[in-house]
Amino acid sequence: MTERSPREKRDPLARKKARHVSPATRSRAMHAMSARAAQGRFVLQVCTDCDKATYPPRDACPYCWGELVWQDRPNGAEILCETIIRTSTDLYFRDHLPWRMGKVALDAGPVALVHLHQDLGVNDRAAVRLMLDRGGNAALFALPPTGEIDMTDPQLREFTVPVAGKTVLVSDASSAIGLAVVKALHDAGAGLIIAGMLPPERLTDQKHPILNLDGVQPVPLDIVDQVSLSEALSKVGGPLDIVINTARHVRGGGVSEQANIVEQRRAFDVSAIGFTRLAQACAPMLAGRSHGAFVDLISSDALAGATDNAAFAAAEAARLSLLQSFRHEMRSTGVRVLSVFTGPVEDEHHQPVPPPKVAPARLAAAIVDALHQGREQSCVGDVASDAMARWLSDPMLYAREKNL
Repeated sequence: MTERSPREKRDPLARKKARHVSPATRSRAMHAMSARAAQGRFVLQVCTDCDKATYPPRDACPYCWGELVWQDRPNGAEILCETIIRTSTDLYFRDHLPWRMGKVALDAGPVALVHLHQDLGVNDRAAVRLMLDRGGNAALFALPPTGEIDMTDPQLREFTVPVAGKTVLVSDASSAIGLAVVKALHDAGAGLIIAGMLPPERLTDQKHPILNLDGVQPVPLDIVDQVSLSEALSKVGGPLDIVINTARHVRGGGVSEQANIVEQRRAFDVSAIGFTRLAQACAPMLAGRSHGAFVDLISSDALAGATDNAAFAAAEAARLSLLQSFRHEMRSTGVRVLSVFTGPVEDEHHQPVPPPKVAPARLAAAIVDALHQGREQSCVGDVASDAMARWLSDPMLYAREKNL
């Protein structure tokens, strides 16, 4: 266990700064764009008759009144003009002025109003990203052509979740996934990592090199046990910025065949009830942070039942439903709730499962990347990516084919 990294100093008696979120009123078409932006896609509406792309989102083509469909389009652009907003009546933007905006000519066709990166100017080439603001709504952000996230840009930071210098709680750091997440957070510069260890603590855990890194503080934590959770959070000793829920209980068995009621109950206790306990306990702590985030690792089995992992799939489905509700609850606070889907992982729970499987280190890197990108939904590995694509295309067909 190591000492906490230096944190910002503040008067404990001073009134906390109010955390406002960006305006939330949007059209139905704009919400449809936000749903795709949550997946990290750059999409525009394209007319099925004249084949022209349009922006902002509309209900009909502005050129021929034809039907519009969403398509992935190239995100290159050229900066046409720029301006700096120095005054606003909106509470959120008043706290973040001055704010740079500009017009760009998208390679896909339309001219669009975008948020501008600090390194871009008129006539520069840019890569335009479709990102989510703190209210969960899509916005266009023009970045340098490399498209890399630059955490030194204060305006861009409002669309992302910085890890460097932050206090992060990992709910289960005793698993292969949890250890990899702790290592990835440490490499990303996290200030303090609270590593939850499922009791009883094993002798090998005490000597694990990852748990003895600078800034890593192991604590006993079982999210199924309210007392254990409360005691672990009491040891944070300061602001909590990010929570990463890696807790899972993977066991095989069907409903009528090879079923174990005890294991099934434990799966629901961890995935559903445990998730709710963790969310309820951490939500007030995250709501007061400028870049608060809650990340949940979830199995792609949540999308459809699995005959060989029936209880686990059902528990993960319940977890996904709760996660979606929690995400909407936290929008008003500006806290991001991110979901990272994965298929089988190279760990002790999936030893009999043949490849392809996801390496824990790859999964951990994807979690850190999702935070840095501010991406609400990510799929890691071929199994999860294929499952999500097929589920989005035809949920009923995917559920049928998955269990043939």
